[in-house]
Amino acid sequence: MFTKIITWFDNEAVSVNPSLTEGNWSDIDWVRVIPFIVLHLACLAVFWVGFSWFAFYFAIALYVIRMFAVTGFYHRYFSHKAFRTSRFTQFIMALAGATAVQRGPLWWASHHRHHHAYSDNHKDSHSPLQHGFIWSHLGWFLASRNFATQTHRVKELASFIELRILDRFDIVVPTLLGIAIYLLGEWMSISHPEFGTNGLQLFIWGFVISTAFLYHGTFTVNSLAHVWGKRRYATKDQSRNNFFIALLTLGEGWHNNHHHYPAAASQGFYWWEIDFTYYGLKLLAALGIIWDLKKVPVKTRESRKILN
Repeated sequence: MFTKIITWFDNEAVSVNPSLTEGNWSDIDWVRVIPFIVLHLACLAVFWVGFSWFAFYFAIALYVIRMFAVTGFYHRYFSHKAFRTSRFTQFIMALAGATAVQRGPLWWASHHRHHHAYSDNHKDSHSPLQHGFIWSHLGWFLASRNFATQTHRVKELASFIELRILDRFDIVVPTLLGIAIYLLGEWMSISHPEFGTNGLQLFIWGFVISTAFLYHGTFTVNSLAHVWGKRRYATKDQSRNNFFIALLTLGEGWHNNHHHYPAAASQGFYWWEIDFTYYGLKLLAALGIIWDLKKVPVKTRESRKILN
């Protein structure tokens, strides 16, 4: 039991058996995923801590900020190199992404690259067509066989020691965030009682509920975006474009576009396809923080379209 608890803090302490097949629920080490389960159960504490508009808007703000960190940094930068930046900013982006409690940047990028290599075939870890909807949504994320970082897929990123350390001890960042949120709430209860919040309330709304929604918002791209929506391009998988998912994930719902040309910094290929993540990246580029945002070539954008 002590060894299993250690795995909550040190990812290299986990024993992985890659021989197990995908979609195998017996592959889940339920002791190791207790924190994931507890976080969801903790959402019920909202009935105890109560409601305040400050806590509510704080939760929304943290959802949006961390979703942008996942979509703009973990996905478009670390997974696809859709733009360039400095080593220092790269590390800051990795820290921001880690606050979403979706493991480290190397793990996230390596498994996403694996998904693109085998999208919707039997080797795809989270294909709803191959392994069922529930597994594609969250089962694969909990499975022991998918716990290890596929370092061979992110060799250029693994050359940075700071990213390797963050990937190994990724729980440190969200833990510090949770503590900081609690302390902020306690400070506000004394200094600004007019906002009607306190440490526990702000922690439940700002960290627990926000993180749970963040999980399932991100997971919809793996599950729903391969079964619900329209296909513009004849890709080898069943990726779909979905306006609702695009709003929920700040632009990731244009999933068929993305699988048609993964290298683009924007997943909305036309002006009417809302992509808030791309707008944020454009702002960072205007400030000189990132640069060389990759665009989809017009010829590529207009190719391989499905005729209705």
